[in-house]
Amino acid sequence: MDDGTRTAESLAAWLHDLHFTDLAEDRATARIVDAVVAWGESRGWRVYRRAPSVFPLPPPLKGHSVLDVACARPGGAQPIAVEVDRLDRQRTVDKLLAEAAAGRLAIWVRWGAGPFRPPPLPVHLVTREAARTKGAWHTVADLPAPRHSAVAEPGEAAELPWET
Repeated sequence: MDDGTRTAESLAAWLHDLHFTDLAEDRATARIVDAVVAWGESRGWRVYRRAPSVFPLPPPLKGHSVLDVACARPGGAQPIAVEVDRLDRQRTVDKLLAEAAAGRLAIWVRWGAGPFRPPPLPVHLVTREAARTKGAWHTVADLPAPRHSAVAEPGEAAELPWET
């Protein structure tokens, strides 16, 4: 297994433990970005929010786009470029492909209801399922909620003996 796959699997495991309820789309995205930052910091990496990207802004804007999260790793390890999106955006794919071409490990964190179309290699995909109820987003549990009480089933009436 290569470093990119191991790193993406590590982030996926971290995000699996992320839970939220009743968040607007922008707050859910921010919560996921916060989790990505915490993941990088937990590994002792230098982590940057809204880091400069090599990808140019679309006309008529000038300059370069930004990444949601970038991580600098010690020991000559490949830097990491992370984008977090709910929607399947071609611009995000193009940005991450440009980051990969510049020598960075490119990870696309997609969240929402899916399906999540895999991006072209070498971009790695990490997903976090979420659902929307009444306009607010919540993470999807892997297991159904536990049954809190048993349903009483009607039984046959019986007379109990009296003790004196």
